Amino acid sequence: MDRREFLKGAATIPLLSTGDTQAGCSGQPTPAVEGPAQTISRVRPGDLSWPSQASWEKLRQDVGGRLIEVKSPLAECRAAPQSAACRELFKELKNPYYIGDQPALTQTSGWLDAWTSAPSVYAVAAAETADIVAAVNFARAHRLRLVVKGGGHSYQGTSNAADSLLIWTRAMHEIVSHDAFVPQDCAGKVAPQPAVTVGAGAIWMHVYDAVTTRGGRYVQGGGCGTVGVAGLIQSGGFSSFSKKYGLAAAGLLEAEVVTADGAVQVANACTNPELFWALKGGGGGSFGVVAKLTLRTRELPEYFGGVSGTIKARSDAAFRKLIARIVGFYSDRLFNPHWGEQIQFLPGNTVQLHMVCQGLDGKEAKDVWRPFLDWVAGAPQDFILKEPVNIGVLPARHLWDAKFLQQYLPQLIVRDDRPNAPAGNVLWAGNREEAGQFLHGYRSAWLPTTLLEKDRQAALADALFASSRHWEVSLHFNKGLGGAPADERAAAKDTAMNPVVLDAFALAIIAGNSRPAFPDIPGHEPDVATARRHAAAINKAMDELLKLVNQPGSYVSESDFFERAWQQSFWGSNYPRLAAVKKKYDPSGLFFVHHGVGSDEWSADGFKRLTGR
Repeated sequence: MDRREFLKGAATIPLLSTGDTQAGCSGQPTPAVEGPAQTISRVRPGDLSWPSQASWEKLRQDVGGRLIEVKSPLAECRAAPQSAACRELFKELKNPYYIGDQPALTQTSGWLDAWTSAPSVYAVAAAETADIVAAVNFARAHRLRLVVKGGGHSYQGTSNAADSLLIWTRAMHEIVSHDAFVPQDCAGKVAPQPAVTVGAGAIWMHVYDAVTTRGGRYVQGGGCGTVGVAGLIQSGGFSSFSKKYGLAAAGLLEAEVVTADGAVQVANACTNPELFWALKGGGGGSFGVVAKLTLRTRELPEYFGGVSGTIKARSDAAFRKLIARIVGFYSDRLFNPHWGEQIQFLPGNTVQLHMVCQGLDGKEAKDVWRPFLDWVAGAPQDFILKEPVNIGVLPARHLWDAKFLQQYLPQLIVRDDRPNAPAGNVLWAGNREEAGQFLHGYRSAWLPTTLLEKDRQAALADALFASSRHWEVSLHFNKGLGGAPADERAAAKDTAMNPVVLDAFALAIIAGNSRPAFPDIPGHEPDVATARRHAAAINKAMDELLKLVNQPGSYVSESDFFERAWQQSFWGSNYPRLAAVKKKYDPSGLFFVHHGVGSDEWSADGFKRLTGR
């Protein structure tokens, strides 16, 4: 979501001189063919058709012994919720590296009235593509509910399901760089280019370390370093610098994927092009199991930087004036490829700045902000700086350099404090809040660039003020491609993402969460009454913004679990084409995720299919 602590810390770095660096139409779901309905059910433990122990043992042999009978570490808490061991476990639930190393856990513990993290019965801890093939064939033959997990960061709960078989790709984390990569069967059609091939279980912090810290190049990936690579690419993917580098999915050059028939497919622009297109933003877990991906890499800018600060207005009238000024300032000075991340509008008449930049030195970044900061300083009767506005830059090669960060900016990061944890296991301190979170509500909507036109700015400012009366509103400018370079927008157009992202200046996110919570662990249950109040306030806040947007779109990875028109919201006019790809590569619906392509043919838990096809 955000890298707030990084932005604060980066802004306090002494400014470096240039010489100091080291380094269209609405789409609807495809209608079911008329005819008699047939119910198809997957099997659960205890059903007569559940695989025998001999069958499971055969699978274990087929995957080299890497079949795990999943046991949740929460079991001890259910037995002894006040024990020292349980207290230690809940401490570990704030460490995303610990969570990621547990096949029974997910990075989000649940969502109010939506889902609760639940372990699979068995997991194949895949170490190679052949393990995925064996698991897919076994699930298909035995009619099992299949789940795929790499990073496990799904807010929607798509990387877990009770009574299921899990394909766990955590161990497939190899990273290989290329100087001149050409996709398979594309010789003479696609020019060689620098790239990196990444296993499906890799996380972005480790990829950035390989590509940027050690390789001196940039790959467009995720902002939160512990997010899985494969899931983010399949959902579209934004980084802090998407206004410059576009969608992460648009940088996909090739994927190796196991489809529902157990075949290992290569998907690129020349081979299986429709599957390739669907993997670029069509949503994870719907079309196959990705084993590895190859992504283009870019030249690294000289600097990355940040701006942080908190401004409080002394009255409602002053807050309205501040919002209007920020909208105009963003449109005039920040709506370009240099700037990303977010500005937040809070109910207490407060604005928090958490912006980043690329390609600017310290003086250039300061010059951009000087007119706005002078305006704020010139009205002490209206505004208070609760936190000073700091602006700073650092050599781009060090942004994900764990050693550099630990030495010079230790306040920005949290280390994986488990014994013998790799030195590179760090995360942004601001992301620790998300580890183990229990979501109360989460809404998002892309805001069109037309709202930045002079005659629409007042309406946008009024809506932001009205929305902030109910809940905190964050404008994530890096999660809209309005203002991005034309070639990056063109590349994004050739993905499965909802086309409205191309002309959105920001993704508005309104969300609330609390500590890890599980309804069946005494002392650690969610506070349902509070969560419901928060969810109601979040909905009211988003309703104010949606008054400005006709047929709004939403980012599939950061969206409402209860989204009603999800086909239109997530994919717009691309949904019919995605449904056709799903029918071709997974006609039986082996791959199911909540609000994934084709999921409308199944029960909410993915165990019963009711369709006339």
